[in-house]
Amino acid sequence: MSTTVELCDSSEDKDSVESSQHFKERAERNRQKALLLKKSKIVSHPYAKSENAGSIKGRQLKVQGQRVIDSGGGFLIEEDNDLEEQLLRITTEPAPIIIDSPHCDECQQEFKDSYLLKTFDLAVCDKCRDPDEKHSLITKTEAKQEYLLKDCDFDKREPPLKFITRRNPHNSNWGDMKLYLQLQIEQRALEVWGTEEKLLEEKELRDIKREGTKIKKFNKKIKQLRMQVRSSIYDKTTKASHTHEFGKDTYNEDNDTYTHTCVTCGYEETYEKM
Repeated sequence: MSTTVELCDSSEDKDSVESSQHFKERAERNRQKALLLKKSKIVSHPYAKSENAGSIKGRQLKVQGQRVIDSGGGFLIEEDNDLEEQLLRITTEPAPIIIDSPHCDECQQEFKDSYLLKTFDLAVCDKCRDPDEKHSLITKTEAKQEYLLKDCDFDKREPPLKFITRRNPHNSNWGDMKLYLQLQIEQRALEVWGTEEKLLEEKELRDIKREGTKIKKFNKKIKQLRMQVRSSIYDKTTKASHTHEFGKDTYNEDNDTYTHTCVTCGYEETYEKM
């Protein structure tokens, strides 16, 4: 009888020892997880004070039925996954960002900012800027006439040309002028026409065509005047000569002329302004 009691007592002691060992191991694992979580808090807040960083505690959340830990650094850690491996991924430092300062195309010196860089994306420092010659400005109308560019060449072709706006000095009621960097306009013209020779050939062809159009309009005007003179001779009921009352002038961009029409008889006159 005593032998049976002794066997039961030894079995209970063995179970208690195993249970105690299990709880110790579990407590040690939890302690290691807590240390790793604490380290992740300190790394994710590198600019926080040490006394404050050590007091941060991970919050347990429940997302879609699964428990996770909020690390405080923008990451959620799953309890079922390997905590140490996740914390090692969290504490990886990002690569440093290196920003190189531009170099001037003229003097090759490094600079931080300039008027041409900020306004026209041209890497030229303020010391080398030449607003009267190399870096002069040109209006959009002049650029279209001089370099035979279209609106799409300014805005649609990549990259779009940058510009500044100024009030029209000829008439304040007109729209603002768009001023472009002439150097960039010349480069864009070479992109469109390929070579300077092709651009000059196209300008000559257009000049010839424009002169032919002027001659045709002049002949048409002479013919209209002759018809008016003849009709006035045979019109005996005319007591006084007709005085034209012209309407608003219309600008012809193709040949740089202006046209206005008489509001009474419909006579059209084309002329150039000096």
